[in-house]
Amino acid sequence: MSDQVIAIIFFVAIIALTLGITAWAARQNTDTSHHYVAGGEIKGWQNGLAISGDYLSAASFLGIAGAIALTGFSGFYLSIGFLVAYLVVLLLVAEPLRNMGKYTLADMLASRFNTSSVRSVAALSTIAISMFYMIAQLNGSGALIGLLLGFPYWLSVIVIGILMTVYIVAGGMVATTWIQIIKAVLLIAGTVTLSILVLARYGFNPLALFAAVENDIGSEALVPPPPSTLIAGLDVISLNIALVLGTAGLPHILIRFLTVPDAKTARSSIVTATWIIGLFYLLTPILGYGAALVVGQDAIAEANAAGNLAAPQLADALGGPIFFAFISAVAFATIVAVVAGLVVAASSAFAHDFYTNVIRGGEATEQEQFRAARYAAVGISVAAILLALPAESFNVAFLVALAFAVAASANVPVILLTIFWKRFNTTGAVTGMLVGLISAVVLVMISPNVLTGPNPAPPATPIIPIDYIFPLKSPALVSVPLGFLGCYLGTILGGRGAEREREQGLQVSYDEIRVRANTGITNIEQEIREATPAEEPRTT
Repeated sequence: MSDQVIAIIFFVAIIALTLGITAWAARQNTDTSHHYVAGGEIKGWQNGLAISGDYLSAASFLGIAGAIALTGFSGFYLSIGFLVAYLVVLLLVAEPLRNMGKYTLADMLASRFNTSSVRSVAALSTIAISMFYMIAQLNGSGALIGLLLGFPYWLSVIVIGILMTVYIVAGGMVATTWIQIIKAVLLIAGTVTLSILVLARYGFNPLALFAAVENDIGSEALVPPPPSTLIAGLDVISLNIALVLGTAGLPHILIRFLTVPDAKTARSSIVTATWIIGLFYLLTPILGYGAALVVGQDAIAEANAAGNLAAPQLADALGGPIFFAFISAVAFATIVAVVAGLVVAASSAFAHDFYTNVIRGGEATEQEQFRAARYAAVGISVAAILLALPAESFNVAFLVALAFAVAASANVPVILLTIFWKRFNTTGAVTGMLVGLISAVVLVMISPNVLTGPNPAPPATPIIPIDYIFPLKSPALVSVPLGFLGCYLGTILGGRGAEREREQGLQVSYDEIRVRANTGITNIEQEIREATPAEEPRTT
């Protein structure tokens, strides 16, 4: 049996499994609640696995391993940032979001600000961030399926796009959740197995592995590279700001907290996810350094200049064609699961926030909302495919880092100030989201990554022979403060203060928001009446 036939068998098995899950989920996906958030019926451990499946994307499995293989410790910065980010989510965002939200991020903001402008801008932000992330996943799928089956990049992107559309239109969040759970289990199993095979070559001693890296590649691969310039040092800080704060603003991660029945379950699911994600990222240096030693940096760069195929190449070198096919199929499942979550988040933002609550003023019927969500899923999938086609040479981890920067700049300031600032008003929320979103995107477009290409390997020849207008590769160091500044200035200079908005019915009392964020109680007086037994009538 040829290597390609083995690969096709694994590839078809993953597709059959995911389509089977979708067919099962389609019987439950009969209303908007199940389509958006699986009816809020997901258990804590299930959601923890699903969050892991949603978060451990192609950037984690393909991009980080490749970055470490080609650039050494500097590639490990991504792992550190991705992992630490979950502490921010756990401590600041998960519980308030579950208590205040319903289907989307905009629901959480609308629980305080009763205006269509907030919903519209939140929907725009969600779709923009999801698009950046989807381009990254489709980019990884093109490289992977090209290696696995010999398909051209463009055909691979279209195949994944069609599959993700089917999953969402038919199965909604129920199908997406279970695909993510299965993917998380397969990914951890594959990563642990591949790490064991690497360590077996060095007596199961990680120190021996690192010693081999020092001997064969050089000690500079094992230590954080000293910044050669002030700009390089600021770039490292900027990247880590994006990674640490960006997770708390990623729409496809935030929506997962709305699939569980209560805030306690949301919190427990984050703890489960953090353990799983932590285990995975602790193993990424073994994968990256193992690939550099076993496969060779030249062979990795030759297969894919950005290093996105380092992990599958390592699997082929250590386990032969069967293990190579399995790891490639796991990476494919990784892409499928994450893209499905992104499409749910983006299509929900359009259908629920923009169409239902802005265009229709909340008057759309259940059937109209359900139909709009499915149409939106198709439209967003097509747009993502068209945007991913010219992005073949981009490193997957780089593309995801851009999505994190936009999420950190546009969403995080508004989320935190909605929960913690009493004076915050509608103008501040809208201004902050727009300033954060626009500044992050514009700074990316005029950064060295766009002008010279994003490959973290040897420097590329400038595409446009001009000096960089913005010298940092990640915009977060500038765009995140601009997002907070937009919130502050919009609130201070925006006309109606928070108190006046509350008098006009444009904003809910902050005291009620604070209680709701911490307890989940939405109407304090009603909850007290329902919790207090009726007084027995007196008899004489």
